[in-house]
Amino acid sequence: MYELFVARRYLVPKRGKGFLSLITWISIGGVCLGVLALVVVLAVMNGFENEVKSRIVGSNAHAFVLRFGTEGLDDPDKVLETCEANPEVVAASPFILGKALVSHGRGSDGAAIKGVDFSRESEVTEILKYVEKAPGIPLELKPAEGELPGIILGVHIADNLQANAGDTIQLLSPRAGSSSPFGFVPKVGNFRLVGVFRSGMYEYDASFAYVDLTQAQSFFGMGSRVSGVELKVKDMYRAPQVADAVLKALGGFPYRVNDWIQMNSNLFSWMQMEKVVMFVILGLIVLIAAFNITGALIMLVNEKRRDIGILRSLGATAHEVRTIFVLEGFVIGLLGIVLGTTGGLVLCYLLDRYQFIKLPGDVYFIDTLPVDVQALDVVAVLAAVLVIVVVSTLYPAYKAAQLDPVDAIRYEG
Repeated sequence: MYELFVARRYLVPKRGKGFLSLITWISIGGVCLGVLALVVVLAVMNGFENEVKSRIVGSNAHAFVLRFGTEGLDDPDKVLETCEANPEVVAASPFILGKALVSHGRGSDGAAIKGVDFSRESEVTEILKYVEKAPGIPLELKPAEGELPGIILGVHIADNLQANAGDTIQLLSPRAGSSSPFGFVPKVGNFRLVGVFRSGMYEYDASFAYVDLTQAQSFFGMGSRVSGVELKVKDMYRAPQVADAVLKALGGFPYRVNDWIQMNSNLFSWMQMEKVVMFVILGLIVLIAAFNITGALIMLVNEKRRDIGILRSLGATAHEVRTIFVLEGFVIGLLGIVLGTTGGLVLCYLLDRYQFIKLPGDVYFIDTLPVDVQALDVVAVLAAVLVIVVVSTLYPAYKAAQLDPVDAIRYEG
């Protein structure tokens, strides 16, 4: 295949003059920079997405069994038994969810109060991973003899209330109140702060508080009822299918199910859209480099007009001439791709290994850049860049093939 030989001679001429000019190096550098940026940025965005997923799943169960209406489940034991009979369900835990006003001293804040069986809850979620235990105070929600029941506050709620470990926290619930000759009196409950909850997700840390399930049933006037049952499944990405199987086993209505993917679909859709937008924006760097490749090849065609004329007069077809210049551009692009991919993967490794880029922990939920290189993303980047590079060679290759051999040989440029 002599086309490759000619392309190589044009690319690296024996004498210093020639094709590897400044514009060619700029083209290689542009492709390299674009590929490197795409590989690194997509890896960082994957890392962020994985961190968000782990925080969401760590703070919540994979799936939930609920009931239509506001009364909750009046048969939690039956629901638990049905859920645990499913081989894909690892653990199940009943819970109560209600709203209350949390107050301490002169401060107050609204919160979602979650009543849980702490021993079961720790099997379904990673709550213990995010709870900061107070020194000298047992992390126990059930009341010890002569003590108030425990409560765990989201870290931002505790900060707003200026509450410390061991302080008495008051909960007020208008829904569970009662009437008196002086008007409606909200239900009041006193709890002891035994820890704070720091998941890194602001909406959880600023709105959730945990109490014992029995205490929540009493406080909200639920009797033996619960709001629902949480599930942990073997494969969290199969949560929708497992939830549907549980719903079918329960007989459908009046039960309903939900899962972590459905609950956070808008967030994940936005993150995927952001990934696509970043891909397009950074792809413009490669596109600019592709224009440089086109310009470099056009300059080469003008420089090698006589050579092209001689090749055509010796019997080279227009297709073979086109192939020579397509190979030239392809090699330039391939050099940029190899250098960019290598540099991107090395930089990702260094970011993951040494974590030298720090983030403010009070602004982000992490303090270093997370990195997750996915092979599919790298392949997509390489394929997209290769297509852009090949397309950028078509016009100059076409112009070279259209040259008249006689005019080209006479060219004195």
